[in-house]
Amino acid sequence: MMYQVLDKDTIRIEILPHLSVAKRGFQTSSCLIEVINSILYKLKTGCQWHMLPVKSLFSEVVLSYKTVFGHFRKWSKNGQWEYCWTKILEKYKSFLDLSSADLDGSHATALRGGEEVAYQGRKKRKTTNSLYLSDRQGLPLALSSPVAGNHNDLFAIEKSSEELFSTLTESKISTDGLLLNADSGFDSKRISFHL
Repeated sequence: MMYQVLDKDTIRIEILPHLSVAKRGFQTSSCLIEVINSILYKLKTGCQWHMLPVKSLFSEVVLSYKTVFGHFRKWSKNGQWEYCWTKILEKYKSFLDLSSADLDGSHATALRGGEEVAYQGRKKRKTTNSLYLSDRQGLPLALSSPVAGNHNDLFAIEKSSEELFSTLTESKISTDGLLLNADSGFDSKRISFHL
């Protein structure tokens, strides 16, 4: 039985054209569509990389989870996942409801550490914090770079809001007259002035 997060045609048409594939040198021995499906499976389930059910994710040549992670890391480091996201947003922007947008922060537990991790007293554990922007339907639009969890949502808000809205700009989504909903934790002259 093969697990699928998205069907192969969707991955081939919507995602694969925006990611680099080896033109010379090392080429994967497995289907890149199945590599992408494995990455999406990991992101959707939240399982650890070494727990990826690779035998159920690949049809012919079964790759190691380390090879799947290597592709994910390469595409993350060179910005291709973000580029792919902006292209998908641009293509389907007519389906978005931008009569308003919602802004919120989220502290995610990071027990094993990471680059931007610190102890968060309210959660009583190490966390990392990011800001999320979604349309009125709750569809995700943009995500800020993570900051250590000991910071509140307004920490470096100028940089975070610039990141969020640059994703929309790159996707050719207009923010003119956009009503931004955020909880009282975002009440600050810094954010209203910057936006």
